[in-house]
Amino acid sequence: MSKAVLSAMVRPLIEQHLPAGIDAHWFMSADEAKAEIADADIAWVDLNDPSAMRDVVAAGTKLKWLSTIYAGLDHFPVEQLAAQGTVVTNGVGINTIAVAEYAVLGMLSLAKGYADVLRSADKAEWLQASPGVVELYETKALVIGYGAIGRAIGQRLEGFGVEVTGVARTARPHEGIIGADDWQARIGEFDWIVLAMPATAETEAMFGADELAAMKKEAFLVNIARGSCVDQDALVSALQDKAIAGAFLDVVTPEPLPASHVLWTLPNVQLSMHLSGRAQSKMFARSAELFIKNAQAWVNEEPLTNRVDLSLGY
Repeated sequence: MSKAVLSAMVRPLIEQHLPAGIDAHWFMSADEAKAEIADADIAWVDLNDPSAMRDVVAAGTKLKWLSTIYAGLDHFPVEQLAAQGTVVTNGVGINTIAVAEYAVLGMLSLAKGYADVLRSADKAEWLQASPGVVELYETKALVIGYGAIGRAIGQRLEGFGVEVTGVARTARPHEGIIGADDWQARIGEFDWIVLAMPATAETEAMFGADELAAMKKEAFLVNIARGSCVDQDALVSALQDKAIAGAFLDVVTPEPLPASHVLWTLPNVQLSMHLSGRAQSKMFARSAELFIKNAQAWVNEEPLTNRVDLSLGY
């Protein structure tokens, strides 16, 4: 029998579907989760507070399998999990559609200057000209991080007539995907730079002053990855100097962004407060389905879906 520590929030969705061999213990708070996880074999302990979640997971020194709905593992003690041999499965696919739609929303909003349209509407000010006149049609987008979300963004952009080039660890030229070492030299070719890579030590501040300087002055940056993937000070400078046309930032550093931060004040920035993955009504249902599928595979000693390579962080 495997002891599993699970959130009471998903209990109605999974309790009746758990396979024999899993002894579920339900928690209502981080303290309860930390107390239960000490001798647990399995845990799904996603919390809204990243610091508390890391603390809870770190207490699970006997964990054999950790499940999470998050795609990235930047909120988890990855080195510890790897050292103790814990299998980790993530939530790739759960938020793919919502995040991809949000990325396209951001691009359309930047292209048409829609933030300014809304500001005018709030003041009952009737505009005579569109604040933005860019068409997505026949523009070029570089999507850095061509995993599930990156591919979904690319597929949707192709429907708008955008020429999409993806970036992955391994180049696949026949699919329009270039390698991880090839994109920097080509930044200046694109009208849109979309960041969709995982947050790892390798991608920390990966898009910095040099990369921003290489962008077209008319190009836009869209970040739906993690704030840590961008040198934010360099981005602020580029935006203030109008070295690039603008940015749509679903993610920033830190989160929540302090009210006094300059990013709130820049007219060529649109902030969406890390809402992309939450802009859906199916997250819990999809998460539950994935966990049940993996729980059944676990007791049957079969491969788990979305198993993470802890050496890579995704």
